[in-house]
Amino acid sequence: RNDVGRLLRATAYSWQGVRAAWRHEAAFRLEVWLGVPLLALAGWAAPGRWQTLVLVLSVLAVWIIELLNSAIEALADAVSVEAHPLIGRAKDMASAAVTLSLLALLLTWGVVFWP
Repeated sequence: RNDVGRLLRATAYSWQGVRAAWRHEAAFRLEVWLGVPLLALAGWAAPGRWQTLVLVLSVLAVWIIELLNSAIEALADAVSVEAHPLIGRAKDMASAAVTLSLLALLLTWGVVFWP
């Protein structure tokens, strides 16, 4: 059992997931397109290291939660093409998590840069 090999395979699978989200999820693409300039701005304009870290983490949190939302939606769609109240509830909750992460990002950036 090669732990390094296992880690490399896991990393490859992770990148497959990112590529799948990029290919199939318009919301993920939009959030990446908006987030990359924010990462550059955080590195350039944040007043200190801690603020830079918090700003970067807020962008990464949106991406992570969007990936989880997309995974839940894909799994739900694979399980049943028929409408089911529990599947609808799960999808709505995952979508709400994305919305809350975006609100947290706005709050974080506002606190760091508000005069």
